This record gives sequence, C-alpha cells and structure tokens, in this order.
Amino acid sequence: MTLQSLTMVRHGESASNAAAARLAHTDAEEFGDGTRDPDVPLTDLGRRQATAVGTWLAGQSGRRWTVLCSPYLRARETASLALESIDSAPVRVDERLRDRDIGTLQGLTDRGWNRRYPDERLRRERLGRFYYRPPGGESWTDVALRLRTLLPELSGHVLVFAHDIVVVMTRYILEGLDEQAILGIERNQIRNGSVSRWERDGAGLTPVYYNATAHLDRLDGRVL
Repeated sequence: MTLQSLTMVRHGESASNAAAARLAHTDAEEFGDGTRDPDVPLTDLGRRQATAVGTWLAGQSGRRWTVLCSPYLRARETASLALESIDSAPVRVDERLRDRDIGTLQGLTDRGWNRRYPDERLRRERLGRFYYRPPGGESWTDVALRLRTLLPELSGHVLVFAHDIVVVMTRYILEGLDEQAILGIERNQIRNGSVSRWERDGAGLTPVYYNATAHLDRLDGRVL
C-alpha cells in the first residue's frame, strides 16, 4: 500500500520554548536549565495544546491512523494527550523523527551564541542556515537525509508527532523544493500544536494545509 495521507503535528509548547521566548530580549546568555533536550517536558499550555489537537483529531471521522512519534519527551507527551480522544493503533517511536541536534549551541540565546562562539556565527553567515552544521550538531540537510530514509517506508494514513524542523524538511522533500523556497517558507515558524497535512493526488502527495492552528485559536482566552 502506498502512502495515502501524511498528517504532522508539532509538539505543544515545551519548557525550553517558554524559557527561550521569555529571555529572548534580555541580557541572558542561556535559557536551558540543564535538562537534556530529549527530556524537556511540555508546559501547562503545551498540554492544553495537545488536548486541543486531540479534539481536532476526533473530528477526522473514519480515518484509521498509523501513528509515529519522535522519541523526545515533549513529542511523546503531546501524542499521549492527543490520542486520548481517538481509537488509534499503538504509537511507534522512530529516532529519525527526533529534533535537530544543535550541538554546543544547545540552550544558548542569540546573545549567548554571539558572545561565546562569534566564529560560529560568522561561519553560519557564510554557509547559510540550510547547510550550516554547528559543532557536534546537525544541519537542516542532515535532518532531510534522515527523513529520506523514513518517508518511503510509510503507507496508508500516517499521523506523526514531531518537531518544527521535521515538518519543514518533510515539506521540502515531498514538494520537491529548493533551498531558497524552503527558507522563505520557514520564515513563518511552525507553531506549537499546529497541524500540517498532505494527501495523495494521483502519483504524488499534495499539501492540504500547513501550520494550521485554528483548533488552538483560544485556550483559556489566549490567542495563539
């Protein structure tokens, strides 16, 4: 069986997402608290976002999903909460869906990066965001190489819980985009708890929606 549809959910807001946003315009050089990136949990808002995704999934009548998930805690928590609302197959964790590893830059704000690794900032400017690989980490294209081994294995209707870069690079692959096109698209950041979907149309997969957040419009009165 071929892949009939692919639906991707970015995990809900994580503790690192919230800390990075809170400290973005301060003098802080770090936003991490020492927690390993794979172990960062959802915030209360992230859990509500995951539950809202579940409500949306419950409205997708008649679809039997094959469910895959990143091994990182924030994605697994999102999947667990969202899937409470539907009858789904067991979740399959696949390491190829993990977040991008940014190596020695993990947990640093932009200010911290500029102060501690100025040469790396210059190197990224020369190479560009697409091909730049931080020390001990991965480039965007490294993530694409992982996904190119995974996507041909998928069949039927597949639901994935993962990370923003995984969604972005999946679009890059499925739609046959180039560097400039995907960089332009990525300027609109994939939102926490957003949903993106591609469905089969003839020989290929066609985007139905991307970075959709209508199901998150108001959580406790907060517009997302």
